[in-house]
Amino acid sequence: MDHLVVDPFVPDKGLVRRAANVILAGGVVAYPTDTLYGLGVDPRNASAVERLVALKGRPAGQAIPLIAADLRQVERDVGRMSDLARRLASRFWPGPLTLIIEASPGIVPLVRAGGGGVAVRVPDHDVARLLAAACGCAITSTSANPSGQRAPGTADGIAGPLRDRIDALLDAGPTPGGLPSTIVNATGPAPVLVREGVVPWARVLECV
Repeated sequence: MDHLVVDPFVPDKGLVRRAANVILAGGVVAYPTDTLYGLGVDPRNASAVERLVALKGRPAGQAIPLIAADLRQVERDVGRMSDLARRLASRFWPGPLTLIIEASPGIVPLVRAGGGGVAVRVPDHDVARLLAAACGCAITSTSANPSGQRAPGTADGIAGPLRDRIDALLDAGPTPGGLPSTIVNATGPAPVLVREGVVPWARVLECV
């Protein structure tokens, strides 16, 4: 496992590029976000996504969330933003609000859990956004823990058995920790709460 330590405020772009190359080669990289540490693979690579699911012991049928560098990357690679999704993105991105939008055909079915939607956000974390930018595509952001265990807020908190099986760790120190992102289905005319997290549901409704 390649342990890459970067400054969270002035990250070494060469080290971020090394992590991105691991993802583009089909590997699994743990990296920090504005909530917790996540696991990144290329969501267009079916074998990489299958490996990710196996590493986590994730139950079948659960969609895998993504993060992107910016709105442009979302629209180009991830899926179609509805008017509602655009309004919410303009208010909460970058930040811990995940939006379910209509998925691009390039996103493998396992990421979408067989449905037509995909969950994505632009995180408020320089390292995470740089990693997605360096990959040239959105990447998965499921939490860096075996399914059912506590999600880690630090690189050291990643469980040993999982840590030993990933290909690289992009370590930028502790994340805010606490609650995960709030997930909202924004494919229709009105938002639908899927999971309340950092962003209160009431704040989402204020923007609609």
